[in-house]
Amino acid sequence: MLNIKPIARKLETTDGAEIAEAALVLPLVFMLLLGIVWFGRAFNIFSTIQQAAHQGAIFTARGTCVTCGNDPPTNKEVYDHVVAVLQASNLDPKQISSSATPGLFPCPPPAPPGGGCTERKNIWICRTVQLNPTAGAGQPLQCGSAVSFQYPYQFYLPFTSLNMQQITLSAQAQSRMEN
Repeated sequence: MLNIKPIARKLETTDGAEIAEAALVLPLVFMLLLGIVWFGRAFNIFSTIQQAAHQGAIFTARGTCVTCGNDPPTNKEVYDHVVAVLQASNLDPKQISSSATPGLFPCPPPAPPGGGCTERKNIWICRTVQLNPTAGAGQPLQCGSAVSFQYPYQFYLPFTSLNMQQITLSAQAQSRMEN
């Protein structure tokens, strides 16, 4: 049988300082851990959307596509390529939000025709555009493709100013066209 008297004597001599310290420190440690988790998730989403934009830009820059019948990939195929990367990380492509026009200019001739930017379901796809429009003397003009879009993220950090705060993560990637 358990003898309770020694335990009761130990509790009588405790002044409660440890309990008060734990009551103050544990919520702060818990908030710190929650912040690490939510900022880590934001970084993971940012990394994923950057990868999706990069893969879309590489796919767009290709001159031909085997699954496209040796034609350049269409905007739908580029969109599907970006969405596949997002869905691989369980991100909802329906949450992609509209962003401003990338502001890239078509490459001058003798570049292939079809340059400029078009939007497909809030993803900007730019083909045959100048990647370095401010190229100075001695720098060759580089043509390529670019893909850009935005994705929302909402923090859940109770008892902080970031609780339910939504930020918009932007992704933009460029890829040079190879001759």
